[in-house]
Amino acid sequence: MRRIIIPLVFGLAGAAVLISLGVWQVQRLAWKEAVLADIEARIAAAPVDLPAKPDPVNDRYLPVKVSGVLAGPELHVLVSQKQVGAGYRIIQPFEVQGRRIMVDRGFVTADKIDTPRAQTHETLIGNLHWPDETDGYTPEPDLSKNIWFARDVPKMARALKTEQVLLVVASQKSETDPSLTPLPVDTSGIPNDHLSYAITWFSLAAIWLAMTGYFLWRTTPTKKGDVT
Repeated sequence: MRRIIIPLVFGLAGAAVLISLGVWQVQRLAWKEAVLADIEARIAAAPVDLPAKPDPVNDRYLPVKVSGVLAGPELHVLVSQKQVGAGYRIIQPFEVQGRRIMVDRGFVTADKIDTPRAQTHETLIGNLHWPDETDGYTPEPDLSKNIWFARDVPKMARALKTEQVLLVVASQKSETDPSLTPLPVDTSGIPNDHLSYAITWFSLAAIWLAMTGYFLWRTTPTKKGDVT
């Protein structure tokens, strides 16, 4: 018995740690699903007027309906769409009730980036968004070619001389522009890998227990007279 106590305790303790990590990921999964459900409900709510002082935390994903005038110039953010290829998000100033904000009008393919776009009075429906797309590896925008590599709201606002407010246009809009495809805000870009993490930890726990059992079986001496 003394020969198996230490490996048995070690095996059970290791399995307990791995199982606890799996349970923690299951709890995180429930939390993340609740967060995503709350975001989706917020995105789909009825649009309201543009707040006087939009808050990047409290007003994130807030659905808004605004009427104003599209202005220039526009910024081009490099993106890629499945089954379409490379293209650009069109970020453009929008003048509404004496204010100047930004609108993300959607996606245009690279071959149509130079197509003239209307700068007219519009009524737009979308969601306020402050996307977190930049990190230490994000290249600086190529201003000479007007190519941006992320939606950096503060930096774009300085370039366009607008408030640090970005309205991402939803699928509904008053203007018909065949060259533009709206890319509305959704939760698809928010990672939720907790289920796969939980499966990984539980699988490792099962393997750990199996290896512990095999080790104990191999190291336990057989009784005299046992058939080998």
